[in-house]
Amino acid sequence: MQSTISEKPSKRFFQLSNPFHSWRGDLTGGLTAAIVALPLALAFAVASGVEPKAGLYTAIVAGIVAAIFGGSPVQITGPTGAMAVILMGIVAQYGIEKVWLAGVMAGLIQIALGVAKLGQVVKFIPYPVTAGFTNGIAIIIFCGQLNNFFGLQLPRSEHFLDGLWQSLNHLQGINLAAVLVALIVIATKLIWPFIYPVIPGSLVGLVLATVVTSVFHLSVPTIGTIPQSLPLPHGIPHWHDFGLLRELINPALALAALGSIESLLSAVVADGMTVSEKHDSNRELIGQGMANMIVPFFGGIPATGAIARTAVNVRAGGKTKLSGVIHGIALAMIILIFAPLASHIPLAALAGILMVTSLRMIEWEAIGLLLRATYSDFAVMLLTWSITILFDLVLAVEIGLIAAGALFIKRMSDLNLAKIPETEVFPAGIPLELSQEIAVYRVDGPVFFGAAERFATFLRDEPEVKYLILRMRFVPNMDTTGLVALEDIYADLKRHNCRLMLTGLQEEVKTLLDRSGLLAKIGAENCFATTTDAICSLNPNLPECSPSISAKTELESDV
Repeated sequence: MQSTISEKPSKRFFQLSNPFHSWRGDLTGGLTAAIVALPLALAFAVASGVEPKAGLYTAIVAGIVAAIFGGSPVQITGPTGAMAVILMGIVAQYGIEKVWLAGVMAGLIQIALGVAKLGQVVKFIPYPVTAGFTNGIAIIIFCGQLNNFFGLQLPRSEHFLDGLWQSLNHLQGINLAAVLVALIVIATKLIWPFIYPVIPGSLVGLVLATVVTSVFHLSVPTIGTIPQSLPLPHGIPHWHDFGLLRELINPALALAALGSIESLLSAVVADGMTVSEKHDSNRELIGQGMANMIVPFFGGIPATGAIARTAVNVRAGGKTKLSGVIHGIALAMIILIFAPLASHIPLAALAGILMVTSLRMIEWEAIGLLLRATYSDFAVMLLTWSITILFDLVLAVEIGLIAAGALFIKRMSDLNLAKIPETEVFPAGIPLELSQEIAVYRVDGPVFFGAAERFATFLRDEPEVKYLILRMRFVPNMDTTGLVALEDIYADLKRHNCRLMLTGLQEEVKTLLDRSGLLAKIGAENCFATTTDAICSLNPNLPECSPSISAKTELESDV
């Protein structure tokens, strides 16, 4: 088979993978992604509580750095809604300069995660948890834009409920012009894809709202002046203050966790949309970490891989890292040429863009799926959703994971223990007195801490017999708690002069019993391949205890 470049991805972080292959597609994809990113970068910066220019600088610097050093060939990086939600609280509490420092720390954490090869961990986050915090983020973004939508110039609130209550209490000061501008953008964003989908509706709505505001001299708040220059490097204040570093460790961990989760989820989505080389999750973490470590020195904010912009890039023809670089360069050129015009963009226009975006973020299909599937998973999603809105995103993910883990343990703890009827396992001709002295139980599933107590309690309720046989062919593994439960059962049976016999031990379970010393206590003479072998050891003269019949019985009784 003829080899291709995509089958042998480069391992060097600084090399663009196959930069001139299908360069026209990369050019189209990068330019299209830049056009889509322009209004979103401005909007998400405003939603984060920072100056709009910080969003543009972030999209330029982080977009280029993550594209070059990341592990996804088509990922587009920049400000996102999820990051805006968590940044809003951090900016309100600490200020922009400390956010820069927290961003550098978050970048270092992401790089460490990538070097430690922990990129696959995101796959272990349950679907109800990701759906819950995504839907929660959407609600926060929507409600967070009510001030700009109504033209209310109110101070930004750190907490969702406080901000919502503040907005609703000041509706008497509504600016009808701002509402009109926002509705123009919302209508344009919804209708334009049916007219000419090549140009993003958000950009058309932004231009239209700005023109209407200028022509009719509408009195609405605008985003202010954006410097007509490229982002320049500067220092980070207080980086040597170790007390401040300790203070910012929690925000940095939150930024790193969210940035890693969203970027890797976006990379997975991109893999499903393209036939080019798949992403390297560890390398992607390193690339995103480098972007977040560098972008604060240019006045930007922490960024993540952006699912919508990445999808636009792929659909427009982007195939390699070159498309991400072109996206950043194109945004830089737009700033140099059109920055003076940006001062007239109404904040209400950005609010309209974010409101539609947030509604589209809500995973309606996930809600329906979880509601139809299991109520317990739906409850985990609602729990994560509620905590995201009422408290904060990081706490929501933590509690969501705990709830999902507890649910998993509960499901795994449903150990199947069943007493086997005599007619199914006892060989023909077994004396009545011997059959009355034997109890046979089949154990299905892992015996671990979640199931150990039920395992022990169930077997202790057995009326007094002389021989208790546990069929363990379908026990794949056992943890220390399960081991202790089995040892307690053995001790109880021994006190009651009852002999414990094990059949069908799998190698992993047998090794654990051997290392713990319990196998030696039970005795090798009490471990058998099949239940028939165990019963035949008690009376070898039974008619069905010949080797050929024993082999046949093994299939009938243990499979």
